[in-house]
Amino acid sequence: MTPLAALRLHHLGLAARDPDVAEIFLTAQGFKCHRPIYDPLQKVFLRWCERSDSAPIEIVTPTSDEGQLASVLSQQDSSFYHLCYEVDCHTDEALLRIREAGLRVITVRPALPAVLFGGRSVSFHIIKGFGLVELLESDGVAPHNSPRTP
Repeated sequence: MTPLAALRLHHLGLAARDPDVAEIFLTAQGFKCHRPIYDPLQKVFLRWCERSDSAPIEIVTPTSDEGQLASVLSQQDSSFYHLCYEVDCHTDEALLRIREAGLRVITVRPALPAVLFGGRSVSFHIIKGFGLVELLESDGVAPHNSPRTP
């Protein structure tokens, strides 16, 4: 098995200043977009769009003109800016595997519970030479400092 085979593409992250326009384009392609939700920890509005034969797309809209997401949108109205990978381990173990593969990783945002994913931990990292990735811990990963259940 290759060192990073455990990383599974989960979704594409689209930053959008006007999420309604992005939704119009996606629904015209057959995507079903759910109602937007607010994530207070990430301070963004999220809109989940899915189609059975495609990777889901998460439309992300900042709540202010400040922060990293706003800087992504400073030159354009929308941009695909991250790929999310689901991992079957804790974030720190996934990062260790990425580093062991010879890649340089810079953590942008440490693991936080994500409203969109039922409180599962998400974190953001720049992989030098690749770009911004989000790591989403799978349902089966026990929270840190709690016993794993069989």
